[in-house]
Parts: sequence; C-alpha cells; structure tokens
Amino acid sequence: MSSLVETVKNEILGALESDQLTLPTLPEVALKVRDIAEDPNAYISDLTTVISQDAALAARIIRVTNSPLLRAPQEVKDITIAVSRLGMNYTANLAIGLAMEQMFQATSDIVDQRLRQSWSSSTEIATIAHVIAQKYSDIPADEATLAALVHRIGILPILTFAEERDDLIHDGISLDKIIDHLHPELGQIILEKWDFAETLSSIPLSYKNYQEKSTNPLVDIIKVANLIYFLNHPGRTSVMEWASVPAFESLGITPDPESDAILDIIKKAKEAASAI
Repeated sequence: MSSLVETVKNEILGALESDQLTLPTLPEVALKVRDIAEDPNAYISDLTTVISQDAALAARIIRVTNSPLLRAPQEVKDITIAVSRLGMNYTANLAIGLAMEQMFQATSDIVDQRLRQSWSSSTEIATIAHVIAQKYSDIPADEATLAALVHRIGILPILTFAEERDDLIHDGISLDKIIDHLHPELGQIILEKWDFAETLSSIPLSYKNYQEKSTNPLVDIIKVANLIYFLNHPGRTSVMEWASVPAFESLGITPDPESDAILDIIKKAKEAASAI
C-alpha cells in the first residue's frame, strides 16, 4: 500500500474514532417512510401521502410497478394504485433505497462523477439482485433491492473526505485503493447508525468475502449479483473462479457465466434496466 493510501486511511479512521468524520444521514423522506412501515396502525394511504410529497420518488415507484420486474397486468399511472399493488413493505423498502439517490451528489465535478457512477452501478446490481431473489430465494425481492442499493454506502464519507484533499482527488488509483479498504467498514457503521436490521447492516463487510460460506441469504444474493455485474463491467472481481464461491450453490445457481441460469438472469435484468 502506498504511503498516501496508508496516510489517508489512518486519517479517516482517526476522524471516525474522534467523531470528526461526517457520516451521511438518511434522507427525511426515507425516515418518514420507514416510520410508517414500522407502525402497525399505519395504512397504505399514510405511505402514499408521504411518497406523493416527493414527485420524483413517486414517479420512480410507478415506473418500477410498470417494469418487467413486476409485470403489472395493466399500466399503473397513479401512485395510490402503485403502492396498493406493491404493498406496504415492498413500497417502503423500494422508497428508502431510491430516496438515497439524492445523497450521491457533490460540488466537485470529479467526486460528483464518482458518486453518480457508484449509484449507477448500485442500481444495476439492484436489478440483478431483484431477479435473483425472485427466482432463486425466499428473500422478498424488495429486500434484495434495498440491500444492493446500500451495500456500497460506505464510499460516501470517503469521497466527502476526498473533496478536501487535492492530492487525493486527482489520484484515482490511490482513491480506489482507499475506497476498497475502507468502504465495507464504514458502510456497516452507517447502516447500524441508521438502525437497519443486522441482516442488512452486515452486508458491506460480508459481500466481498466471496470464498466464505454465509448464513445470510441476502449476502449470497449480493455476492452473486456483483459477480454477474462484473461480467459486463470488467474489474478485479471479474477474474474470480465462480466455482470457488459458495453463494452460487446456496442459491442453486450454476456457477458458469455461460449457463442458462446466468444468461436468463442477465436477460431479465437488462429488460428491467431502467426500472430502478
């Protein structure tokens, strides 16, 4: 590890320990949606009211309802009908995940580009995870979608930190290494701070341990979704021998990029590429 990477890594961890590192907060609309979803006395109309206040979010949820992911029998044009069709839990998880997009923006062009790229990759992985959950697990597809949208949330404070460091912001290789080293730990801290369930908050630290057998089906889904994503987005992970990844066996998916199962997942995810 280069001296710059080691130095910045220690600075970020030190700032975290001394409470000087600004961690992202969950968007207000996401907090309201979660409160309603967790209230046993709440009605779908309560959820619809909150979502309707955010026109962009409402439009996204309607788009998902009409997408090949859900294959609605008739086109849905109204958020009330969309929420009624999706149900309380599905809508809440989807809304919480989609509301986070507003966090992936920055004032610096370089950092802003990185954040938008990260969000774009997370949404693509989320679509793949949704398809996997539907066909190969008992995990609700909305939970898999939310897990995929937040599994790299730890990059946010790193890039916020990088905005103040000219030596780092213009050194893409070092910045990539820092993100690779730190985003899992920071991601778990953020999700725990947001009071997400352990099955979800543990994913940032677990999803990159590809050879490790997991007891959390959500982790298996995110692992496989990432590997499938990297087929079309070459990176270090893409060269891994899939046969060595227990998540494929746990999900009952043949660990072969050319298998019918993988090709079908890719096809369905591409059909719904613009949904999330």
